[in-house]
Amino acid sequence: MLFRIGIILSLFLLLTPIPCQSAVSSIDLGSEWFKVAVVNLKPGQPPISIAINEMSKRKTPSLVAFHAGSRLIGEEASGIVARYPNKVYSHLRDLISKTFPHVSKTLESLYLSYDISPEESRNVAVFKTENGDFTAEELVAMLLKYALGLAEAHTRGTPVKDAVVTVPPYMGVAERKGLLVAAELAGINVLALVNEHSGAALQYGIDKDFSNGSRHVIFYDMGAGSTYAALVYFSAYNTKEFGKTVSANQFQVKDVRWDAELGGEHMELRLVEYFADEFNKQLGNGVDIRKSPKAMAKLKKQVKRTKEILSANTAAPISVESIYDDRDFRSSITREKFEELCEDLWEKALVPLKEVLIHSGLKVEDIYAVELIGGATRVPKLQAKLQEFLGRKELDRHLDSDEAIALGASLHAANISDGIKLNRKLGMIDGSPYGYVIEVDGPDLPKDESTKQLIIPRMKKLPSKMFRSIVHNKDFEVSLAYESDDFLPPGTPSLTFAQYAVSGLADASEKYASRNLSAPIKANLHFSLSRSGIFSLDRADAVIEITEWVEVPRKNLTVDNSTSASTNTSTESSPSNTEESSEKLNADDGNSNNSDPSANDSSTTSLSTEKKLKKRTFRVPLKIDEKTAGPGASLSKESFNEAKSKLEALDKKDEERRRTAELKNSLEGYIYDTRDKLESEDFAKISTSQERQSFIEKLDEVQEWLYTDGEDASATQFQKRLDELKAIGDPIFFRHNELTARPAASDHARKYLNEVQQIVRGWETNKSWLPKGRIDEVLKEAEKVKNWLNQKEAEQKDTPGFNKPAFTSEEVYEKVLDLQDKVTKVNRIPKPKPKIEKPMKNETESSGEKADAANSSSEEGASQKEQTTSDAEKPSTDGKADAQSKDHESDHDEL
Repeated sequence: MLFRIGIILSLFLLLTPIPCQSAVSSIDLGSEWFKVAVVNLKPGQPPISIAINEMSKRKTPSLVAFHAGSRLIGEEASGIVARYPNKVYSHLRDLISKTFPHVSKTLESLYLSYDISPEESRNVAVFKTENGDFTAEELVAMLLKYALGLAEAHTRGTPVKDAVVTVPPYMGVAERKGLLVAAELAGINVLALVNEHSGAALQYGIDKDFSNGSRHVIFYDMGAGSTYAALVYFSAYNTKEFGKTVSANQFQVKDVRWDAELGGEHMELRLVEYFADEFNKQLGNGVDIRKSPKAMAKLKKQVKRTKEILSANTAAPISVESIYDDRDFRSSITREKFEELCEDLWEKALVPLKEVLIHSGLKVEDIYAVELIGGATRVPKLQAKLQEFLGRKELDRHLDSDEAIALGASLHAANISDGIKLNRKLGMIDGSPYGYVIEVDGPDLPKDESTKQLIIPRMKKLPSKMFRSIVHNKDFEVSLAYESDDFLPPGTPSLTFAQYAVSGLADASEKYASRNLSAPIKANLHFSLSRSGIFSLDRADAVIEITEWVEVPRKNLTVDNSTSASTNTSTESSPSNTEESSEKLNADDGNSNNSDPSANDSSTTSLSTEKKLKKRTFRVPLKIDEKTAGPGASLSKESFNEAKSKLEALDKKDEERRRTAELKNSLEGYIYDTRDKLESEDFAKISTSQERQSFIEKLDEVQEWLYTDGEDASATQFQKRLDELKAIGDPIFFRHNELTARPAASDHARKYLNEVQQIVRGWETNKSWLPKGRIDEVLKEAEKVKNWLNQKEAEQKDTPGFNKPAFTSEEVYEKVLDLQDKVTKVNRIPKPKPKIEKPMKNETESSGEKADAANSSSEEGASQKEQTTSDAEKPSTDGKADAQSKDHESDHDEL
């Protein structure tokens, strides 16, 4: 599958002309796992691929832990979840921008015993850890920062700052805004939040051709915590490309329905309850392990494995070591029993699929394919129920159920990025999973259709912009709400999710009340539905229309009058008696020279102008203050900066921890490696027994410190100890390396000295123009190198191996390089150009000219005389050529 994707994208992707390499990524952030895909056109790397973590795995647990003063993310956090379940934080994506009561209820249902408290300003949950207090947004920011690090490590040096982040379709406005805040805290430039089903649709359609027929495809996704079904319509349209008509693919999301409280984890909880009851029965004495967070964490971990085994086998065992009070638990379960425990879930799993078909008016036979994605779709019973409902013997599983969303989302990132573009695009039309209502409230505003209306219907195209006008002259408030209770994000207590106070309209109305208003004052409200599915009020302005008498140039003037008037009056004219103009934002109150005829000087009111009615429109910006309360409220600048500082401090601490661990490992490795080397026979040749013994004692001393006082040492202390050991060991290791490096360098030098003799003989045969002095210099230098080498080798024979060497391999190579440089300079001396002889043709022409001069007039004779003189100077050119040739040879000598 991945190989096929690589081939396709190798054909489709091309880099736009930008000054440096760039890469974009997608982060498929799930409640249980996250995956990172990278689009990178760097040579030697696949254009799109999944980034692996430090354990070489393609997906990473969505976990953050705090233990022993350290922060652990992903695989590291997963390693301690059974021992310290109250320190490992999970399901963080689903807790963003949720009220404290909802978070508390969710954690209780999952047997997660975190220490949480409500935040006063937004009523969200604050997680109390040994490293400080954090909100869900801050914890998710840690996950996203880690994911970005995986992407950058995958690109091998290419920076990655732009990314798209996937979201489930049921995620509401407050949650999406909270996720964007988390990404900003992580230093990620989010190009867009993309719905998971759109990512899957992109991956499905990128390598298909729909020009021969459109098709309806349903993407059915059951993940860890939720289930949804999305109806997508794939088609093709004709477009112009480089002057040619080509077919382009596109898809439109027609509908999506979900159950946000049904997923693979809920099946696992049925097993957890079953085995918990069984263990309690075995233990007796009224013990309930549900009250032990550690016991439940161990049981949940093993239940996950048991469920996976049941997907391929009819029965599966379960074994939990020391589950409670040092007691082990062992049992087994059949697939039949598991299916019986989840009996009600199978029918619930079909509901999103049925609703999509009912509301679309399509029948099962109208659906081209039902693509299954999500880990929980591997459960055999679920597949059987889907086959039964669809009336199909086989289900469509062309996509990778784990990675399809991440890979498709990365294509979307490439499409909308400024750095990377798709040569062949797949048009995407996604829609809003929620409908939105606006309501305007204020003094003297009636409660009718004009003040409360549906402005965004479900599945409205993303992104979109719209505006509404209200006739009013006082300040007012605007509320944004979901369309109905039937579609609400999980845990949302109210339909209203945002509130704004709009001010400045009363002041503008009072300011212009005395003017001649041609229409009632109104306020224009501008809304947007962003690419990320966030609905908001962006700006508002007051619109004031005034009709006033103004001076304009008179028509039907004589030529003289018209010419004269044109220098003193405006050239603006209108065929009618009423003129209109519109003034931009921040217009003044209209006290211009033309607004009041009585204010005009008598000199301007002449026969060249006339009075006309002119309509003027003023647009005054209104102030918008967000009044949203609860989890959907925006973070203040102070709160954001405080959160940013906390995360940066943790990042710095983690970096120091990693550096400390690396230096500790380096010190430990150096001790063991050095001790082994000192025991070899070679080291006896280059060191005394006393020197080796002293070094070993120092190694033992540092090793003892390493496993006692050094357990909690800092990076600086480890570096200091390592430097102390290297100060003793480096001279010994250098002498050891020279045992083989020095003879190899000597052999290389003697071989090249022989080559120099051959090179010189070649010069004497084939390059006779080379200056003899320069050749002699080369031979002299070669002889010096030879004598130096003979002398040093003789000295080295008399030098003990544990003393400083008489010469080193590096010195030999430096001598050879200097000699090579001299040889190269002489070898590059070019052959001199031949001397230029005076052509005989010039002498003949000169004689002919002299004969003609004898028969010409005196004036022509004088002219010819000058020409003859010029010709007589020509031989000196040969002399110059000779001089240049000599100079050329001189230059060669200097080379």
